[in-house]
Amino acid sequence: MNEEIPQIGQIVKILRGRDAGQFAVVIAVEDNRYVYIADGDKRKFDGAKKKNLLHLDPQPMISSEVVNSINEIGRVTNGKLRYAVQQFINASEVQS
Repeated sequence: MNEEIPQIGQIVKILRGRDAGQFAVVIAVEDNRYVYIADGDKRKFDGAKKKNLLHLDPQPMISSEVVNSINEIGRVTNGKLRYAVQQFINASEVQS
């Protein structure tokens, strides 16, 4: 487990809970233990899930669209979240 705090816009793999094995995007960092994640599909921006960092595996991709949107207007569309997750999944399939 790495102790790094994921950044806003970073893709994470969910390790524990009902959504284990799925990917989501960090949309807010509460403190050094918890972040809020959403995927734009089952977990919308307005219903973001608070997750313990121990239950997440940060991936090496940060979505600039999500970061820019949150920095500019304080929120991001669910479409952009879905797009970011899909982009990551497509990129990982190419590498594997």
